[in-house]
Amino acid sequence: MSTIRVSIDAGTSRVAGVLAGEALRDAAAARSEAIEVEVRTADGILAPADGTAPAAGDRLLLVGATDTADARFAGLPRHHASIEQVLADPQGVLAAVPGGAEAPAPVGKRRIVAITSCPTGIAHTFMAAEGLTAAAAALGDEIRVETQGSVGAQDALTAAEIAAADIVIIAADREVDRARFAGKRVFASNTKPAITGGQALIGRAFAEATMQGGSTDAAAGADAPAGRTGPYKHLMTGVSFMLPFVVAGGLLIALAFALGGIYAGDDAQKGTFAHALFEIGAKGGFALIVPALAGYIAFSIADRPGIAPGMIGGMLAASLGAGFIGGIAAGFVAGYGTDFLSRTIRLPKTLEGLKPVLILPVLGTLLTGLVMIYVVGTPVAALLEWLTAWLRSLTGSNALFLGLLLGAMMAFDMGGPVNKAAYAFSVGLIASQVYTPMAATMVGGMTPPLALALATKLFANRFTPDEREAGNAAAVLGLAFVSEGAIPFAARDPLRVIPALMAGSGLAGAISMMVGAELKVPHGGAFVLPIPGAVTHLLGYVVALVAGTIVSALLLALVKKPLPATA
Repeated sequence: MSTIRVSIDAGTSRVAGVLAGEALRDAAAARSEAIEVEVRTADGILAPADGTAPAAGDRLLLVGATDTADARFAGLPRHHASIEQVLADPQGVLAAVPGGAEAPAPVGKRRIVAITSCPTGIAHTFMAAEGLTAAAAALGDEIRVETQGSVGAQDALTAAEIAAADIVIIAADREVDRARFAGKRVFASNTKPAITGGQALIGRAFAEATMQGGSTDAAAGADAPAGRTGPYKHLMTGVSFMLPFVVAGGLLIALAFALGGIYAGDDAQKGTFAHALFEIGAKGGFALIVPALAGYIAFSIADRPGIAPGMIGGMLAASLGAGFIGGIAAGFVAGYGTDFLSRTIRLPKTLEGLKPVLILPVLGTLLTGLVMIYVVGTPVAALLEWLTAWLRSLTGSNALFLGLLLGAMMAFDMGGPVNKAAYAFSVGLIASQVYTPMAATMVGGMTPPLALALATKLFANRFTPDEREAGNAAAVLGLAFVSEGAIPFAARDPLRVIPALMAGSGLAGAISMMVGAELKVPHGGAFVLPIPGAVTHLLGYVVALVAGTIVSALLLALVKKPLPATA
């Protein structure tokens, strides 16, 4: 049996190197592969290789930034990975090492089709698509990627392309309909591995993909690898479908206030254009926020039969005063309840067609409605009433703390679970007419890329030429409230960059809350600031953004050392 010989260059990160070594040993054992690991640190080599001559078929995996010219490894085919990639996905790293037993090199080009998607459909969706495209090109594979972004599916896959593909890769942070991939080998992941390690993800996909069944129910069940779904992903699916209602309703209400003043919604204004805009935005768009959230959480769990129970449960939550928290509860009750009914109800084949269109929607709606009315609705309504009153009453140090927390969360993982949790919390409160957390959240999300863009200009000697070039793009992304523009910088130096960004974002969020800034729409960045009524206390809000950006930029200058001058 051939051996994977691993040399980990941990530098001063001794603990990370040891953890990476253990992760690779466990992954190799799971794959029934022989492995030999040594860890190079600033203090010397831990568990050095035994020095035996390489056998035919042995491979070398170099982990870390530094190559090694050790004569022991002369002639071995080499593969490179970072410590971060190993810690995040050791199985995927091993699968990408050429010559592995589970991932034999195919004859000719492999044909891959892929779908990328994230809850907001703005940044991670397209970054994952670019990562997969570049990785496939490097591996000599053919790939077609469909992006399911905020404007819908782009570059949609054709039936012929799917039929001809060797594998289907789904890199998504929300549920994706897999019905059209029946009979194909499908591998599902979130977007992060596609962004940070596309080649490893492709290798892992060919090693671990499973056959897709004939329905999405099957795809959501045993065919889906463990950990690819769960409550968080279902919640993010609901948020993704809810956002257009929030954006449309919020902007129309803001325009109504701009044209007709703060009383545009009063009965005295009936017949005016401003009142019509308010009616569309408030009684149309905003009225559907909670039902859409609940309906698509249920859809993520139970597929199409869950939509009706979820949306009806969301309407009940809104009518009971339970707001977005009740909508979330209704979505999960409807989704898991309908899924349970789908798995337990057995009908003759001649009646099976009645399940998705009659039996499941009716029984699921009955279950969800009764639970909402008799169990969930009243206590959740009381909770939301208390939460809304508390948020509206925040002054002084309490408001400062909430803004600090929301801003710091937005900069912690820039598009990851913590960031999305703060964002989903703030968006949900818009439906309850609580707008200050949304303002703090957006300013906290704009600050990281803007701070990095500023730092690359003021302190250029602390950044590589590639980073200085990326700073230009980060500026645009920051203005558009795309926090992911800071990811390339944070990925290279997380222990220095992330705390500096969190400090500035926390300060920006705190100032926003202190001045009482309100944001009526959930996205748009600097481009919504000129819209009358979209943001209140605009001057204070701009001060918050500028202050947070400057503080993070200065902290980056303090914690990042100047790079050696190049000839």
